[in-house]
Amino acid sequence: QVQVVESGGGLVQAGGSLRLSCTTSGLPFYNYAMGWFRQAPGKEREGVSCITSTGLSTYYKESVRGRFTISRDNAKNTLYLQMNSLKPEDTAIYYCAAENKYGSCSIVSDGYNYWGQGTQVTVSA
Repeated sequence: QVQVVESGGGLVQAGGSLRLSCTTSGLPFYNYAMGWFRQAPGKEREGVSCITSTGLSTYYKESVRGRFTISRDNAKNTLYLQMNSLKPEDTAIYYCAAENKYGSCSIVSDGYNYWGQGTQVTVSA
């Protein structure tokens, strides 16, 4: 049984930092591209960042580039999202997802096979 579990969300003031983690089990993590998505109240889910299965390539949504860093530790089956200089507009539920893909990744959600339950990030002004 595949499990995807996010952690690390919370309440932070604008300008602050948070580090999200996503642990997986039941799948060969090293074969999966991974992505972070978020959904704010009243808005559609959007892709934030993704990383290839090897960790050699990453991609970011324009509004978070330079502030967020995605990384992975294949030995620990864990994905990370370091979020710095947080803004109130970053407030959302953040989801981790896994896609059985080698060599590339995408922040379009259609291809992702497994999703976590999400972790709430709230940035106060």
